Amino acid sequence: MADELIDLVDENNNLIDRQVMKSKAHKKGLWHRSAHIWIYNSNKEVLLQLRAKDKKLFPNKWDMSVAGHVGDGEDVKQAAIREIKEEIGLEVDDKELEFVNIRKSKIDNGVKNYEFIYVFVLKYDKDIKDLKIHKQELQKIEFFPVKFVKKDFIENPDNYTIGKYYWLKMLDLINTKNYSA
Repeated sequence: MADELIDLVDENNNLIDRQVMKSKAHKKGLWHRSAHIWIYNSNKEVLLQLRAKDKKLFPNKWDMSVAGHVGDGEDVKQAAIREIKEEIGLEVDDKELEFVNIRKSKIDNGVKNYEFIYVFVLKYDKDIKDLKIHKQELQKIEFFPVKFVKKDFIENPDNYTIGKYYWLKMLDLINTKNYSA
């Protein structure tokens, strides 16, 4: 929730040697980077977070497992690892994160969030009761069957953050992961 210094990039995702506070980037529509981490388990379930009620973007909506901005001078994968630790209290090794792709996203709904999103997946088969959520960022986390989330997202899109095509693509990817131990 706190404001943070972030690196800016151009419209082609090249660093431009300029840093600003995240709030300024969102006010002026300046391009920057973020990381999304979709966590799944061997039961074909995906971990979702219910965003805090006072978030500027998508308050009180279900969202992917973990997401956050890449800080000033920070490597994208290290930012993903930091966000996982900050939001749900899970320490992971960079070898556990699987890079999926980079998405270009331009959202302007009162906040101009222009991002290059680095998308990762992470398999987690332990009890989520062992995790410690960051109460200022999210209300709760919960594993849901991928098939349920896909159906519910289509039927009740207002319960989730935006990005229908992205969500469905990621749910399909998670559903096809190799679930054997």
